[in-house]
Amino acid sequence: MEGCWIVNLSKQVAALSWRKGSQSQTNDECVEVAALGPSVLVRDSRDTAAGVLALDSAQWNALVSAIQSGELDCR
Repeated sequence: MEGCWIVNLSKQVAALSWRKGSQSQTNDECVEVAALGPSVLVRDSRDTAAGVLALDSAQWNALVSAIQSGELDCR
């Protein structure tokens, strides 16, 4: 895949301050986000050990815009 690579950031990821949306459910059915340098990391709150998706600012903005516009089915 162009522009994709796998790196082991487990120590850095464990130490990050992860946040959930203010309207997220208390039963962990949401994603969490954290900042790491210039990247926004996204992970599944139900399985935090499954890995993270690292997005640059343009990718993060595109994802947020797609969600807000209803382009993605998030339910």
